[in-house]
Amino acid sequence: MPVRDSQRARVYESETLLRTMIDRADAAEAGRSVEIAGSTVTLPIERRFASIDSVQTYVDAVLALEDVRRRYPRASRSCRVRARAGQGAAHYEHDAAVIAVPLHVAGHAWAMRELVVLHEIAHHLEDRDPETTPHAAHGPEFTARLLDLLDRVVGPEAAFVLRCIYGRNDVRVG
Repeated sequence: MPVRDSQRARVYESETLLRTMIDRADAAEAGRSVEIAGSTVTLPIERRFASIDSVQTYVDAVLALEDVRRRYPRASRSCRVRARAGQGAAHYEHDAAVIAVPLHVAGHAWAMRELVVLHEIAHHLEDRDPETTPHAAHGPEFTARLLDLLDRVVGPEAAFVLRCIYGRNDVRVG
């Protein structure tokens, strides 16, 4: 019996806000600092990708990180990246271990960025089979994995900001 993914919309909304904050910091002449939860935080620069091959190289590098492999057994399983034509969202195919990323939507490659790819890697690192152990795809375990990846790969500032946004949006972290 499928489990309702009750916080999916709030997770996506939170990630969209973080991406918007990073985009605005990229465009601001005043610098990369934002104020959140009473703290001034300097947002890291987010990697952008020019091709599926560059996304694949990034995914391989993240999965090869020693601390990622130590923490997540599925990091040793390879994950292929493919283009997803005509769609407005990236997704992860668990059985095939494939991340599908749209190249361009209305002339804009919105999904060819680090935060989107890390979201899909967090799905890949799920250590249970969704067919035999139903669970919410964007539940507390997922959000904890994504925050951990952000902290390890992008930086603790990005993880802190997303954790604060999750709190404001009532997203549970397990």
